Amino acid sequence: MPHKIIMYTDGAASGNPGPGGYGVILQAGNHYKEFSEGFRMTTNNRMELLAVIVGLEKLKFEGTEVLVYTDSRYVCDAVEKGWLFSWEKVRFKKKKNPDLWIRFLKVYRKHTVKFQWVKGHANIPGNERCDQLAVDASKKAKLLVDTGYEQQIED
Repeated sequence: MPHKIIMYTDGAASGNPGPGGYGVILQAGNHYKEFSEGFRMTTNNRMELLAVIVGLEKLKFEGTEVLVYTDSRYVCDAVEKGWLFSWEKVRFKKKKNPDLWIRFLKVYRKHTVKFQWVKGHANIPGNERCDQLAVDASKKAKLLVDTGYEQQIED
C-alpha cells in the first residue's frame, strides 16, 4: 500500500533577488517534520521550487502518494498544466531555473505527486508555518550559496 504524505511548502526572498529561504512540512498520520534553509542570494520562485524538491527528497519510500499544498502558481501551474514537460522537451531553452527543474523531475518521477494551490497569507496553518520557516531561514546569520542562481547571473 502506498504511503500518503501531506506536504506544505513555501519560499521567500527579500528583494527578489536577495536573501531567501524555504520551508517544508511533511505530515503522515501522527508524524510531522519541518525543514528549512536559507541562501544569501536567490529568488522567490527558486525557493518555492526548492521547497518542493527538498520535501520530495526527504521521502523514505519510492511510490509515495504526496499531496503538495503550495501558494506558488509558478510551481503548481508548471506541473499541473503540463508546461514543465514541454520545457523539458526543449531542454529548458530560455526558461529560468533549469537546474532546479531537472532536479525536481528526477525526484518527482519516483512518486505520485499532486499539487493543490492555496492562497498565501490566508490563515492556512500549514502554509503560514512554512512561510515563517522560509522567512526565518532567510534571516539566519549563516546563509548557504545558491550556486545555481549565482552561476546563472554570472553567465
